Amino acid sequence: MTQAASSQRKTCRLCGGNRLQQVLSLAKTPLANAFVPESAKATPQPLFPLDLHLCLGCGHLQLLEIVRPEVLFEDYVYVSGTSPLFIQHFKEYAEEAIRLAGLKPGDQVIDIGSNDGTLLGFFKEKGMKVLGIDPARKISEEAARKGIPTLTEFFTPALAQKLRREGWQPAVITANNVFAHADDLAGIAQGVRHLLRPDGLFMFEVSYLLDVFEKGLFDTIYHEHLSYHAVKPLIPFFRKNSLRLTGARRVESHGGSLRGIVRTEASGALSEPEVELRIAQEEGAGLFRPEAYETFSKKISDRGKELKQLLLKLKKEGKRIAGFGAPAKATTLLYHFGLGPDLLEAVIDDSPWKQGLYTPGHHIPVVPAGVLSDPKNRPDYCLILAWNFADPIIKKHEAYRQAGGRFIVPLPELTIR
Repeated sequence: MTQAASSQRKTCRLCGGNRLQQVLSLAKTPLANAFVPESAKATPQPLFPLDLHLCLGCGHLQLLEIVRPEVLFEDYVYVSGTSPLFIQHFKEYAEEAIRLAGLKPGDQVIDIGSNDGTLLGFFKEKGMKVLGIDPARKISEEAARKGIPTLTEFFTPALAQKLRREGWQPAVITANNVFAHADDLAGIAQGVRHLLRPDGLFMFEVSYLLDVFEKGLFDTIYHEHLSYHAVKPLIPFFRKNSLRLTGARRVESHGGSLRGIVRTEASGALSEPEVELRIAQEEGAGLFRPEAYETFSKKISDRGKELKQLLLKLKKEGKRIAGFGAPAKATTLLYHFGLGPDLLEAVIDDSPWKQGLYTPGHHIPVVPAGVLSDPKNRPDYCLILAWNFADPIIKKHEAYRQAGGRFIVPLPELTIR
């Protein structure tokens, strides 16, 4: 891979305007999910800029550096079904979609960015006809083996038209942690509008900018996430594409997410009061003012210094430290805070897709959690890089704490537990 793997956007992804101001610059990183095998660990990986730009027209916050989707997603290793919390999250998500859309057995459901089919499995259990769309080849094959029909493709207006010709007109289309990943959001919206049943609904979840801003969750910024969504800029965007954002839930996943409920303009559906409430909260927080991000940047910098001082002190005392969890966000945190293999001897992760590989760029080995019960190899401290799962991780590994081990939680507040 070379720098030709990326390109630079010049206009706002939502409104098409060109009044864009850089408001935050994080350390350059490799691609957040670009784990490598043993054979490639001696090969340096390219680093890409992580600079956020605010549209002074509509208020949308975004990366302008675009890494080619094929590079990002064809060998993707994030699997939603490995986390019990996410399985439960998707079960409740499916239940809400079924209720809101009044789904009946035989109704069609399409999931864009369907991953291993976890979400669609809950619709299938209720008798719906399901179809997944995901460009990650290995994960799509895994979903198909589990009985979830999956197209290994990117969702485009052309694919939407093809599916419509084949008889697809779903009552529900979902896109979770996907609607922030695509450069051509208008293309997705147009495809959804063309494919969706007139009385159907489009539901999506994305990391919510208000949570990122208020909690200092800068590590959710990485190259897969091109957009950092707030409700206010989405209203005119969907309207321009003959859709209407009628609901805007705040949910806990990924440290704080936005669940958008979108219906066709033709449905005549009215927006719920929570939509206006979200906009008022966003304006009150200053999300659409460039100067607000100076404060945000300082908050991040202070947390990084605090964490690095703690880890250096522990290393000086002869303590062994490992990371716990190898989510994409870990790449941003490690690079921006300057934490590498000199401080972390390994990263523990439960996903067999990642075990035996090495972390992006720093090439720290990823090992299974069994190391915590091995007195000879057990680290003294674990820095929880998957901090949004801190409580269940700590609960699950209580025996490690009883044996004297400790967990460091870096965000939203730095704590030792």
